[in-house]
Amino acid sequence: MKKYIAYILLLGVAAFTLAACQEDLMQEESVIKDSAVEKNAFDEWLETNFLKPYNIDFKYRFELNESDLGYYTVPADYNASIIYAHLVKYLCIDTYDEVAGVDFTRGYFPKMFFLIGEWEYRNNGSFVLGTAEGGKKIMLSGVNYLPQYFARLSGDELSEVINYYYIKTIHHEFTHILNQNKLFSDSFKSITASTYVADAAFDTDDLYQQRGYITAYAQTNPDEDFAELLSEYVTHDQAWWEEQLANGSADGADGGALMTAKMDIVRDYMQNSWNINLDELRATVLRRTADVSAGKVDLTDISIK
Repeated sequence: MKKYIAYILLLGVAAFTLAACQEDLMQEESVIKDSAVEKNAFDEWLETNFLKPYNIDFKYRFELNESDLGYYTVPADYNASIIYAHLVKYLCIDTYDEVAGVDFTRGYFPKMFFLIGEWEYRNNGSFVLGTAEGGKKIMLSGVNYLPQYFARLSGDELSEVINYYYIKTIHHEFTHILNQNKLFSDSFKSITASTYVADAAFDTDDLYQQRGYITAYAQTNPDEDFAELLSEYVTHDQAWWEEQLANGSADGADGGALMTAKMDIVRDYMQNSWNINLDELRATVLRRTADVSAGKVDLTDISIK
């Protein structure tokens, strides 16, 4: 009798469950909501200037899945994002189009940019300017400071800030992407092999140039060293470069010679692997940056030409 009652109860539960499932299937309104947003003028401009010609998705709206969950992040401001999109287009995409050709840019430039408003601050006193993921995506931070810089600065001072905090980051991360496609020579790694210090790069003294590194961060590992050399070189003029070499040679140190040896490998790599003359790339970057700093480029125009 107890087994019979239990069997009846099971049948009842099964019937109730089946009815509930059937009722769910009959609902006309889906429980999945469309998260798409209506395109605005900026979206149309991005589609015309990034997506259609280069297959690049330029994301300025905050998306949790694209963000770095290891940090508290801030959404990018709409107007600041417009400025940054123009900078990326004029100073990076158009630069590589001019120097290496549009096929190179289409083939190798990252296919996604994701913007966040604030820097990502680390516990060692440094902060993240940007990151590259798998050769496909570059995350760019600190976007919300851009309007302030353009309001307060001009000329060479503005150029230095643009390059240091924003454009150099893109060249740095793009260098990693190029290195992932074609490896650079192991001879580069051997020049200062014994003095790389990983994350302790931020805890060292200010004599890194005398040890053969263009920045403190370059001491992290050979990959970062290579990317720092290239990105610093193309965003500064020859007088600046010679000053860094002189700093490396101060007090009889070998740093200037070490940086020169590494830069020769960087230059050969870009020429032989990618048919890019590094000095031509630098001249183009500097000319276009000067155009921006002189107000010759409208960084707010999102009309479709």
